[in-house]
Amino acid sequence: MMTQVNFRIDDEVKESAERALKAMGLNMSTAITMFLTKVGREQRIPFEITADPFYSESNMRYLEKLAADVKNGNAHFEEHELIEVDDE
Repeated sequence: MMTQVNFRIDDEVKESAERALKAMGLNMSTAITMFLTKVGREQRIPFEITADPFYSESNMRYLEKLAADVKNGNAHFEEHELIEVDDE
């Protein structure tokens, strides 16, 4: 027996996923079935989910204060050398 599942997703997300899946030789239905099978077997999301620290409450407060300081002319910026980091 098969069940049909319907859901809404942003057009760009769908198109991007379809391109990636096509490159892997999969279609959306197969990929979703694989995902749900793994969730059911392992009783967990099969990949790590983390919050982007950029959007943390403390960083948002910092950015809001910085924006207010810039708007009020209280921000002071200095030129500095670019620091390059090798991702190895």
